[in-house]
Amino acid sequence: MPLRVNAAHSRSVLQLAGAAVCWSLAGVLIKYIATTWPGMAVAGGRGGIAAIFLLLTNRGLRFHFSRDQLIGAVGYAVCTVTFCAATTLTSAANAILLQYTAPVWVALLSAWLLGEPARRADWLTIAVALCGMALFFKDGLTVGHAWGDALGLASGISFAAMTVALRRQKNGSAIESIILGNILGFVIGLPWIVRAPLLPPSGWLALGLLGTLQLGFSYWLFARAIKYVTALEAVLIPVIEPVLNPLWVLIFLHERPSFWTLVGGTLVVVAVIVRAMTALQTRGKTGGTTVHREKVQLMTSSTSSTESAGPAPPQTNPPPKP
Repeated sequence: MPLRVNAAHSRSVLQLAGAAVCWSLAGVLIKYIATTWPGMAVAGGRGGIAAIFLLLTNRGLRFHFSRDQLIGAVGYAVCTVTFCAATTLTSAANAILLQYTAPVWVALLSAWLLGEPARRADWLTIAVALCGMALFFKDGLTVGHAWGDALGLASGISFAAMTVALRRQKNGSAIESIILGNILGFVIGLPWIVRAPLLPPSGWLALGLLGTLQLGFSYWLFARAIKYVTALEAVLIPVIEPVLNPLWVLIFLHERPSFWTLVGGTLVVVAVIVRAMTALQTRGKTGGTTVHREKVQLMTSSTSSTESAGPAPPQTNPPPKP
């Protein structure tokens, strides 16, 4: 059993990395659609498409509207909506950096709500990753946009609340919260969609990719990974997402990243990789110890049962027949 758990944990780390790659496509795709649609319309449109995608790709859904399911849904919707609003009221760099304060809030909440206290290595990873992101966005950080920065911070807090609520559903299914959150995001963005002009065919293609790949498939992976990783791992490993954004911008828009972007991105990637490798090694050692302990307990119980039964009675030969 422990070996299966460790294999599931390793697979979950890869699923989180895959989710981060999908999330990183947002910058290029949203930037393309934003020439025609406002940010809130984009948020609502991709939410509606993501909800349909997840409804079609998941079976046995159970919408019981428990407290954790609803908190996860509201946290998800608030996270996506406030982030889109923040990018229109402050710089994209400010919005992304403030959203990725989420690991700090998860670290503070996990011990209280999940019984998963943050370790020294976790706090060190958070500090290095935030420093790296500050360097990464050094050229884009601005001051004097209080409302936008407040919304960016709210996005980070709601992302943390969503992650904790999804983790509390680890023994069931977390995908229902994400579907409800996407439906709620669509309803919130609907007034902007109705007033927005018609998208060109290429815009609809970009919006379809946002809903299915960037949001739908990414959270399909995230909902499965959250069962076997801690809440803090679930928000720390995807921190590589904003670092990948300049890669797509370089490939598709031919915009070269600055020196500090490369330095900060390297810091973030190294911090996340080291933390992920440490987590995998720790799970491996724990699993091996558990397997050994189970074997010892099995041998001990077998010996004890033999001793408690007492010595075997002597064998007697039947008397010879006359």
